[in-house]
Amino acid sequence: MSVSPKIKMTLKGYLIAGLVIWLPLAVTLWVLNLIISSLDQTLTLLPREWRPEALFGMHVPGLGVVFAVLVVMGTGMLAANVLGRKLVAFWHGLLSRTPVVRSIYNSVKQVSDTLFSDSGNAFKNALLVRWPHQNAWTVAFQTGTPAQQVLQYAEDGEELVSVYVPTTPNPTSGYFIVVPRSDTRQLDMSVDDALKYVISMGVVVPNPPPEAQRPRLNDEHNRQG
Repeated sequence: MSVSPKIKMTLKGYLIAGLVIWLPLAVTLWVLNLIISSLDQTLTLLPREWRPEALFGMHVPGLGVVFAVLVVMGTGMLAANVLGRKLVAFWHGLLSRTPVVRSIYNSVKQVSDTLFSDSGNAFKNALLVRWPHQNAWTVAFQTGTPAQQVLQYAEDGEELVSVYVPTTPNPTSGYFIVVPRSDTRQLDMSVDDALKYVISMGVVVPNPPPEAQRPRLNDEHNRQG
């Protein structure tokens, strides 16, 4: 890990150089500790005599992660056979018919099926969209085309697209909007690079294309017009 040569070696520069080294490490350890601590709570599903405190006489950090992974993998293996598919279908039917629960369960299931399906089209395109007004642009992700015919075309007949606009630095919250395709621009970067760009608040910039291949927003708009 190197320190940027642009940092002047004064007392303030030494402080900044130390932060450059320690801050990413501290944040990484904090996030890992948060994840491990949360997953360790899954051990409470085990009988008290099977928990690490009873077996080893002490708490073993990280065993909850192993337990959670084994539970998820075991569920996937069970759902892959005939009996497992019947159990999943029964469980799905039960939750889908339970008042209040069904609205939450069905919504989350549709989102997860779209995100993890090989044939889904969620978050496969990184876009620029006009947001929150016509004179501003932000990074967004195309989630598909609207299913309802009334949302597929604007009043002038232009095609509409479904777009998710993430917030910064937490992309798990955001806004779902339907916009004309002319108000979007395809970005020459992967979804992963676009997510890094959003999370870093524009600090981590993906490798730009060569100067000759860089589109101009106004030029592209004029070509479409």
